[in-house]
Amino acid sequence: MRGIRMKLRLLVSAAAMALALGACNERQAAAPPAAPPPPAVGVQPAAKKGVTWTYSFVGRIKAIENVALMARVQGFLDKVQFTEGQDVKTGDVLYQIEKIQYQAQVDQAQANLAAAKAQELNAQLTYTRSQDLVKTQAVSQATLDSNRANLDIAHASVLQNQAALTQAKENLGYTDVISPINGRIGRTTYTQGNLVGPTSGTLATIVSQDPMYVLFQVSVRQLEEIREARKQEDGSQLKIAITVRLPTGKEYAHPGVWNYTDPQVDQQTDTLTMRATLPNPERQLIDGEFVSVEVRERQEQPRLVVPQAAIQVDQAGSYVMVVDKDNKVQQRRIKLGPQQGSDIVAESGIEEGENIIVDGLLKVRPGLIVSATPVTPASGS
Repeated sequence: MRGIRMKLRLLVSAAAMALALGACNERQAAAPPAAPPPPAVGVQPAAKKGVTWTYSFVGRIKAIENVALMARVQGFLDKVQFTEGQDVKTGDVLYQIEKIQYQAQVDQAQANLAAAKAQELNAQLTYTRSQDLVKTQAVSQATLDSNRANLDIAHASVLQNQAALTQAKENLGYTDVISPINGRIGRTTYTQGNLVGPTSGTLATIVSQDPMYVLFQVSVRQLEEIREARKQEDGSQLKIAITVRLPTGKEYAHPGVWNYTDPQVDQQTDTLTMRATLPNPERQLIDGEFVSVEVRERQEQPRLVVPQAAIQVDQAGSYVMVVDKDNKVQQRRIKLGPQQGSDIVAESGIEEGENIIVDGLLKVRPGLIVSATPVTPASGS
């Protein structure tokens, strides 16, 4: 009997607990569900900072002077008076062509000139005597005229031989091939003992070293942007700096000076060539090498910037999400300027101090209430 009573007690207890749990569930089902908390986002205020606008281009180093040495007279090379790759100066004799035949031509021309001058003197004396004798009719007028013609012919012969002597001396001078510029000379095409002449082509090339040019292509749109960025309120223009990065990525130590812009646009590429001059005292820059060219302001200017992480792009352009004073999300269309580290200049579309969402962008949409938490800008931004 006692066992039966224990079982009845357990059954009653279980039934009571089931009734209590059922009542609890009914109360929970009747209560409305709790509203989810607003999504949490991280924000940073739009702020002004010192920014220098920068435009980057691919450039090419070009020597200011580049001379291909040519032989102007024909002959065998007697001497090659330089070491390939050395620096040369204006007036240095680099090649010597055999001189014997050209010296002989000078000597011959000098002798011919001397003979012509002697003939001219004799013709002059004959003509002078004829002038005196024609007065006494000792000679005829026809003889006088003939002597005058002979004098003119002798004088012309002198001029002709003077010209031949000048040409012979020039040809003799051309046997020395000299450097017309300061620079570095390359490999020689011909060595001592070879026959060279005007049809032999380039003997060697001299390339000037300091300073150098850097040339780069700029689109018409970029040129207008640069001009617009340089304008100041008083009508003056900000000064710009030209810097070069070497193929290794290292910035070249010497800034350049912008000194030329093409007056015509390339119709095929819609670009024009710009040029800057760079010092090259250490001979780091080499004619023909490609470098990166940066055109930038010389001094920083305060500009409104936004974190790059906050910028989104759709078919209509770039925009950011901001949190207003009521913690409501709003979309702002912005016009972007140059990049500065991890920030980008916002030229329009946003005001200083507005809280821009930088974290949690996938959770928000315009009009949504959010919980905003300030985020510390990353180091270097």
